[in-house]
Amino acid sequence: MQSVQQYIEAHKDRFLEELLELLRIPSVSADPAYKADVLRTADFVAERLRDAGADHVEICPTAGYPIVYAEKIVDPAKPTVLVYGHYDVQPPDPLELWESPPFEPVVKPTAKHPDGAIFARGACDDKGQFYMHVKAFEAMAATGSLPCNVKFMIEGEEEVGSANLGIFCRENQEKLSCDTILISDTSIIDNEVPSITVGLRGMSYLEVEVVGPNRDLHSGVYGGGVANPINVLCDMISSLMDADKHITIPGFYDEVVELTAAEREKLNEAPFSLDQYKEDLDIGDVQGEKGYSTLERVSIRPTLDVNGIWGGYIGEGAKTVLPSKASAKISMRLVPNQRPEVITRLFQEHFERIAPASVKVKVKPHHGGEPAVTPTDTPEYMAASKAMEKSFGKTPIPTREGGSIPIVALFEEVLNAKSVLMGFGLNSDAIHSPNEHYGLFNYYKGIETIPYFHDFYAELKG
Repeated sequence: MQSVQQYIEAHKDRFLEELLELLRIPSVSADPAYKADVLRTADFVAERLRDAGADHVEICPTAGYPIVYAEKIVDPAKPTVLVYGHYDVQPPDPLELWESPPFEPVVKPTAKHPDGAIFARGACDDKGQFYMHVKAFEAMAATGSLPCNVKFMIEGEEEVGSANLGIFCRENQEKLSCDTILISDTSIIDNEVPSITVGLRGMSYLEVEVVGPNRDLHSGVYGGGVANPINVLCDMISSLMDADKHITIPGFYDEVVELTAAEREKLNEAPFSLDQYKEDLDIGDVQGEKGYSTLERVSIRPTLDVNGIWGGYIGEGAKTVLPSKASAKISMRLVPNQRPEVITRLFQEHFERIAPASVKVKVKPHHGGEPAVTPTDTPEYMAASKAMEKSFGKTPIPTREGGSIPIVALFEEVLNAKSVLMGFGLNSDAIHSPNEHYGLFNYYKGIETIPYFHDFYAELKG
């Protein structure tokens, strides 16, 4: 019988074609116009899990989009690994900035991926990464080499806050019972420098609206005498940070855990070129909170960013209008001990307090998530480290990422299990941006590495 790695090598072309087929389905959870496509994606995932050898494959309804569940219990006495991923993707806008259509995947080389990268929305986040687990599972099942029980939970609402995932987990604790949760929705430092994510920031996401006069006004007749909501909104947003890029909301930093000098020094040992960073982004300089390095700013420090702003006339030509209202979407990335519900409340109170009497302000919270730090002395971390060392030939570096995966804290609370964040993307893969892509090297390296994780985890838990 073939070994797992021989099976993977023999079926590489099919593994790629299946992923390309998955990427062609526009599963945008944020836009109701794509509802049928999101549901079709759930069907696709369920069918591929059946084909891979999973038992008890279910499309579990929720109040939103369904969760695809599957399992293969080879021996109740063996450890159980729950694989989490998501099949929904970010909206592809702005479409005009894509070099190829976002849901018509193409493979072409890049500077970071000379062997080729798959360009499509969801290629890296998270279709390409969760599908590695489906194919690795297939290889283990087909060769009779499953050393662990495996469960899959692939959701369709991660990009809109996973509102129904907590409910599902609480209602299905026995079904989801496991020894660890394996997640590939993060990145490595470089294809030559493997890493495992051990820290994630949390999130508070909200929308604000500033309303002035009861209708749009002629800017010549009323300009200078009536508050312009766009101007007011910009002033209010600008005041949320001082000249040192320190967030000015009272109480915002009260629970922030400051790292020791030794911890900060260790974090900054990760390979990083500021010149290359600026070149990749085509920027003249970096910017951020005074007193911290770029690596620290994007991982261990909280942030506040405007993700979208609109109001007034934005069509072709000129329209001299003083708008009735202006709006913005704002996200705050949070670090350990910062609670999203507390930060959301502090923001709302502060934003309403600083609004001038000439306007009315509305703050609408959207979703949030808890920050998480995972230990490096657990069997699951050590199994991931040994697996990556075997496939990459180098011991992976533990790193903290700036993004948020709120379900890590949820899983520990509800399922009483630690997660291991073994991602294979690169930060330069343009996730959430036009021209998102995922390297062929990374896709195949993930499929190669995942069976090693199961082998080492069974060994360490045994």
